[in-house]
Amino acid sequence: MVAAFVEAKEKSEEGTPFACHNPRYKVVNRSARPKLPAVSEQMKAWSAALEAELVNWPRVSLRPMFGLKALYRGKRIFAVLPRTRGMGGAGSLAFKLEDAGPRVLARLRKDPRIRTTMMQARRWFVFELSSDRDLKDAVDWLGRAYEAAR
Repeated sequence: MVAAFVEAKEKSEEGTPFACHNPRYKVVNRSARPKLPAVSEQMKAWSAALEAELVNWPRVSLRPMFGLKALYRGKRIFAVLPRTRGMGGAGSLAFKLEDAGPRVLARLRKDPRIRTTMMQARRWFVFELSSDRDLKDAVDWLGRAYEAAR
């Protein structure tokens, strides 16, 4: 219940003040938050394999985040792997490419396994895994995100 009453009214004029009639707070629309689907046992295995690879890269650290594992290069986040919840689909991970050039953006658009997210302005992309063959490409995209997170 506490999570539903979080934003100050002066930040946004929409919403309804909650029961205590405090004018500073509003009800946050719970349906506006993205649903994070539960991941399969297969996706948990793929995520563990990717994590085992990525934690060996220089300056990479992991932090738990809403059923996901956030990957950082130093202080900059560059990807999230599913732990119990997926980002977008049940078999997906997400990575961040802030300054992708036109050729990289064209490759992203052509790959049917990649979708943009609600956070498109921040250049987050979702990669959907469906077989073991997708792991190599996932590592390649995560490597690009890692390099971009300097």
